[in-house]
Amino acid sequence: MENLNTATSQAIREQSDTLAQSIVEIQYGMQPGTWHTFGLEGRKKSLRDAGFHLAYLSEAIASSEPILFSNYIAYVKVLFENLGFSPNVISKTLEATRLTMQQKLPLQQAALVKEYLAAGENSLSQNPAPLPLFINPSLPLGGLAKDYLDALLNSNRHSANQLILNAVAHGTSIKDIYLHVFQRTQYEIGKLWQTNHISVAQEHFCTAATQSTMSQLYPHIFRTERINRRLVATCAGSELHEIGMRMVADFFEMEGWDTYYLGANMPAAGIIKALNERKAHVLGISATITFHIREVAELIALVRASEDCQDVIILVGGYPFLVSENLWKTVGADGFGANAQQAVDVANALVSQ
Repeated sequence: MENLNTATSQAIREQSDTLAQSIVEIQYGMQPGTWHTFGLEGRKKSLRDAGFHLAYLSEAIASSEPILFSNYIAYVKVLFENLGFSPNVISKTLEATRLTMQQKLPLQQAALVKEYLAAGENSLSQNPAPLPLFINPSLPLGGLAKDYLDALLNSNRHSANQLILNAVAHGTSIKDIYLHVFQRTQYEIGKLWQTNHISVAQEHFCTAATQSTMSQLYPHIFRTERINRRLVATCAGSELHEIGMRMVADFFEMEGWDTYYLGANMPAAGIIKALNERKAHVLGISATITFHIREVAELIALVRASEDCQDVIILVGGYPFLVSENLWKTVGADGFGANAQQAVDVANALVSQ
């Protein structure tokens, strides 16, 4: 089954452009009144979206995790409904995808894809779970989180920054700021974008402002006594959502680790070189987007194959690993952290063994 999954996933990736073209052609034929009114620009966006759907589908199949695709479809349903699309658009997209796969892929591969599309369709038929409430005055530092988010959404970066610096000056721990203010506001900002309440530009502004404020807290973070343990941290592929991994690295610093944060788009050879030069105990890899899972697995395989990295412990984290509880094992990691503190706790436990 794994060989079939691998071959099917690869076939989808290699033919992605052709498959996307076919999906859009079929869907436009099914719903001409819905799509043709958007003109050429709308067709370009439809092709782009079809490519995204295929990327998520491919990764779910490669990982043998239908839940990764069904969870994505549930997310897209909310996104599209808030953009004003008809509720049946996603269902028709899945139908067009199924017909395309029947036409373009071998019988066994098409049958496998059909199972994953059915999981996606099933998620549409279920009552959607209410979106989580991330900002709530009853939660720890809930009032500060609300004020901080309000300042960001009003483009008042200075006020947002000052709220955090004042809280720290009055004794609020930086860990609590990270977990209860920064993390929760980032989740809420993502939800606001999904529900079409803020633009991509606003989302990027809020994230950049938080990263700037985090940098001003570093003099406090680096005061912790060192414990002679070292972390190299990176983000999979072209992952743009780097703030989560930065937070994790900062938590390791606050626990006395020496960290070396590489960011995204780092070649595997460079990561392996950093592991060797730093004599790292742990490699942390973050993936926020499901279609980067393959790159996580490939990086882990390359690190495992390096003679000089045999003792390096590999931890993974990010949204896909929260969705699928066993995904960290599938990609070959040694452990998984659901949040920054858990990542530190798991690392300390594994290094101590």
